[in-house]
Amino acid sequence: MIKQSGILFAGKKIFLGLVLFTSSIFAGEINVAVAANVSYAMDKLIVEFNKTNPNTKVQVILGSSGKLTAQIKNGAPYNIFMSANMSFPESLYKNQIAITKPIVYAQGALAMLSVKELDFSKGIDMIKDASIEKIAIANPKTAPYGTAALEAIKNAGLEEDTKNKFVYAESISSTVAYTTTAANIGFIAKSSLYDDKLAQYKENKNWVSVDLKLYKPIEQGIVIINNAKDNNEVKAFYDFILSNKAKEIFTDYGYIVK
Repeated sequence: MIKQSGILFAGKKIFLGLVLFTSSIFAGEINVAVAANVSYAMDKLIVEFNKTNPNTKVQVILGSSGKLTAQIKNGAPYNIFMSANMSFPESLYKNQIAITKPIVYAQGALAMLSVKELDFSKGIDMIKDASIEKIAIANPKTAPYGTAALEAIKNAGLEEDTKNKFVYAESISSTVAYTTTAANIGFIAKSSLYDDKLAQYKENKNWVSVDLKLYKPIEQGIVIINNAKDNNEVKAFYDFILSNKAKEIFTDYGYIVK
């Protein structure tokens, strides 16, 4: 587990570090499980939230939506879950683990990224070229952006030509790492491109948006977990994520909001 600027990255050994979260029983700290694609916007969201809630410490735990859901079902003390799609929070609500009905807080988008300048004029068809030997995507079993990437590839009729090229990452943030180190191209969350570390990469030279018509809208859902039923600070952060100010921030990071 890696802790960085108040953000925890949840992986296979998450329960070895659950002791870190026991401090949430004290007033002033809330634990928010967040899909990895939102990591790039979280610092700004928290800064804005703390302008009106200065005494609330927001502890963020990042991971793939599927793994975070499994951890919540197994008792991980997260108070809010911000998923990369609606199906995972809907399963928590259906099983009475979440007390609020899932609501869409933002709609994500896919982009294709390469550290080398490429000819993106072909759009997604370029991934079948012989020069593209490795394609990074998030694990579609646990990461909704991976599901969307496979859907786009299938709908473009490219699955058979590319199925042996896939390099699977655990989460969408891991996919960015694979894309920049071990693959020729990767299907990443468009929000990733707003990270300072990726600012050097230019649209139509290093990256291009994936046609929205090729995959279902990535509607990202939020719920409050049962353990926070009477927690006013949790409710305040939940309301903030659905506020107009948060929508402005999400828009700044490449999301679509209504």
